Amino acid sequence: MSLQIRRVVTGHDANGHAKVEIDEIAKNVISNRPGASSCVVWSTKGFPVDNDGFTDPTGVMKTTVDNGTVFRIVHYGPDVTPRNHRTDSIDYAVVISGEIEMELDDGVVAKLKAGDVLVQRGTIHNWVNRGTEPCVIAFVLISAKPVTASGKPLTAVG
Repeated sequence: MSLQIRRVVTGHDANGHAKVEIDEIAKNVISNRPGASSCVVWSTKGFPVDNDGFTDPTGVMKTTVDNGTVFRIVHYGPDVTPRNHRTDSIDYAVVISGEIEMELDDGVVAKLKAGDVLVQRGTIHNWVNRGTEPCVIAFVLISAKPVTASGKPLTAVG
């Protein structure tokens, strides 16, 4: 299945009136591992976010943005290839459809289904779809300092 995400992005005209800047099926769908495809819906840099002007930031595909945010939709097929990873971010995830398991590096597994939410706080994890149906998840990744354990930083991996 190809990921079909309609994104609608608003802005302002020269008189300060609201308008729709983008209304399209996202063109930046990628697959960086077998069984998964993703689309960056929007990203920002800096806090607070600057909503002036208009430039579509989705031409640059990054997992995270230093001092910024990334809003991504991911489709995990039943045959998704494993990818243990950690990001320097706090991630808010909402399962839109299907079911998936989130495995931590210590073997703990959290089973998530449509409507469930997850807050990922810099842990090494993997997404595994053991079912027969695809799973779609919306993620908002917000830049964070690297996690530390016993005073030592745990670097981003994967």
